[in-house]
Amino acid sequence: MVDYLSEPVNIKESIMAETKLKYDSKKVDTKEFELPETTFVRDIDNRVFQSIVLQCLADIEGIALLEGNFIDHLLGRSAAEGVKGIYSEQDQKNHSVNIRIEVNICYGVVIPDKAEEIQSRVSDEITKLTGLHVGCVHVVFKNVINPEQLNKTAMLGAARSAEEYSDAF
Repeated sequence: MVDYLSEPVNIKESIMAETKLKYDSKKVDTKEFELPETTFVRDIDNRVFQSIVLQCLADIEGIALLEGNFIDHLLGRSAAEGVKGIYSEQDQKNHSVNIRIEVNICYGVVIPDKAEEIQSRVSDEITKLTGLHVGCVHVVFKNVINPEQLNKTAMLGAARSAEEYSDAF
C-alpha cells in the first residue's frame, strides 16, 4: 500500500533541497546587508558663541563692549543680529573654536590680569556648554575709558535691554 501523505512531504523536501543548493552555490555577499555607520553632525552658529561670550563679559567688572556705529543704529541692527567686537572661527577638523574679543577697559584696571580673567572665563564656559576645545581666546583692548563712561555705558545697556524685553505693545 502506498502512503500518499508522505509523498508530498518528500516532494516538498526535495524542492527545498534544490533551492538550498542554488543559494549555497551563489554565495551571498554579506557586505550587501551591512549598514554603513551613522555619521552625526553638529553645527554651532557663531551667534551661539557670541551669546556665551556676552554672558561671560557681563559678569566682569572694569570692561565695556564696543558700541555700535551710527550705520547700525540707522539700519536698526540689534545685538541679536551680531555683536560688534566678538568674532569666532570654528575648525571642523579639530573640533575647536578660536575667539576674538574686542573690549574697552576702564582706566586703572590692570590689563594683563583682566585679559587672563576674560580668557579663562570664556574658555571654560565655551568648553562646558559646547563640548568644543577652545584653541585661542584673543583679547584686544581697543580703548581706555574713564569710570564715568563705563557707568554710562552700563546704564545705556540696561535701558536698551529693558526696551527690548518690555511687555508693552
